[in-house]
Amino acid sequence: MQVEAVRTTGIYCRADCSAEPLPQNVTHYSNPVAAEVAGFRPCLRCHPERRAGSLADLDVPAPIGAALLRINDGFLDAHDEEALASAVGYSGRQLRRLFEQHVGATPTTIARSRRAHFARCLIDDTDLTFAEIARAAGFGGPRQLHRAMTSVFCFTPTELRSKRRRGEYAELDGGLVLEVPTLAPYDFGTFVAHQECRAIPGTEAVADGETGPTYARSFNACGHPGIAEVTAPPDGDEHLQLRLHLPTYDSIIDAVSRVRALLGTDEDPAPAARALGDDLVISPLVRTAPGLRVPRSWDRFETAVRIIVGQQISLAAASTLSGRIAERFGTPIDPVLECCDNVLVPLTHLFPGAATLASAGGTGFAGLGFTQQRIDTIVGFSQAVAGGELDLTASDTLTATVARLCELPGIGPWTAHLIAMRVFGHDDAFPASDLGLRRSAERLVGHPVSARELEALAENWRPYRSWAAQHLWHASHHSASNAR
Repeated sequence: MQVEAVRTTGIYCRADCSAEPLPQNVTHYSNPVAAEVAGFRPCLRCHPERRAGSLADLDVPAPIGAALLRINDGFLDAHDEEALASAVGYSGRQLRRLFEQHVGATPTTIARSRRAHFARCLIDDTDLTFAEIARAAGFGGPRQLHRAMTSVFCFTPTELRSKRRRGEYAELDGGLVLEVPTLAPYDFGTFVAHQECRAIPGTEAVADGETGPTYARSFNACGHPGIAEVTAPPDGDEHLQLRLHLPTYDSIIDAVSRVRALLGTDEDPAPAARALGDDLVISPLVRTAPGLRVPRSWDRFETAVRIIVGQQISLAAASTLSGRIAERFGTPIDPVLECCDNVLVPLTHLFPGAATLASAGGTGFAGLGFTQQRIDTIVGFSQAVAGGELDLTASDTLTATVARLCELPGIGPWTAHLIAMRVFGHDDAFPASDLGLRRSAERLVGHPVSARELEALAENWRPYRSWAAQHLWHASHHSASNAR
């Protein structure tokens, strides 16, 4: 998200801020962190720090993009810059130089800004104490929080809270309610429609809440199992409502980041809409669902396994089998959550990690309903991830990502493209052999379409074939029971 910094006031604003500084006093920065490094603080009128957007969308070299993705996942909350540099193939000094060149800030500065901006939201929207906010945002304590807020916002936490609109904070047993910003237009209903028939029983679900459909899922926060519920607010503003049910709110910054990643709230739909809007075949679908996003993943490994399980079977069967994996190998949710009030969907398990499934072996899946070939694929994939052979946070090109995935036994182009789309976030992945895509395309063109013909048709949709695929799936989700 580009921002405008005003040298005479020392603040930076969103482009649509109502303030009207003289053009000669304005400096443009590619992102808020670069403006903060230059000594500017966020505007108290337009609150640019509360707007959706992600540094991961910057046009930077692939290794820098991979590092930004890790920072957004909270990598620097538990590691230092040297470990981050090693993960993307650089020395610490070289990584810092490249970050300053392409982003305008060092990795450590970006991580600190991420925590500070999240803490600012908690200061504004909740009545959590500053000690609780510090832990929730990943700071070591109130002193670190004080230093960060003073550095980034030029106000102490106490001063910022005095300027806020009155927040509403639910007690622990009622859940912590937070706002998740979105880039408009955003259609939560299209996400719900997609996820409802793909949810893993016991781990995630879609249910009807008081204000509309709610997506709920289990997750682990610092060793504490919890439940996250996402609902579109009734007034239809540019925020989703997130309710977290946890015995403690330590490091919930990472849970909020996962929500935003899964729902694509920081992704701008405008470039894809422009690219697809002139195509005679797909443009009618784009016009009817302008707020659609490509769902990504909460947990990359979980999403990849769910895709592998779905090979050559229906959506319902894939969800059932995935639920059996969660029940047998996953961690039961701690009974402490049973006393939480207002949990809309009582989920039961955390999905297992790569190390757990890697060590399960073929016999561990006995009686779950899998073929031996599918068991071998799941175990082999899990071993590749657990052993570091396959990095699910890599930032390779689509071609390289698909080729690497297809090297693994049991993974073909359909699976590889879906994993590239959902897990790696590629906008141009396209599983042309998908039955749901073909059936939807047939309704648009008026005649049967083969996988090869669909792939040729999709050439007109580059570089946003993933968005085109999502529009096709959405158009047929009521009838395409075999789409995956």
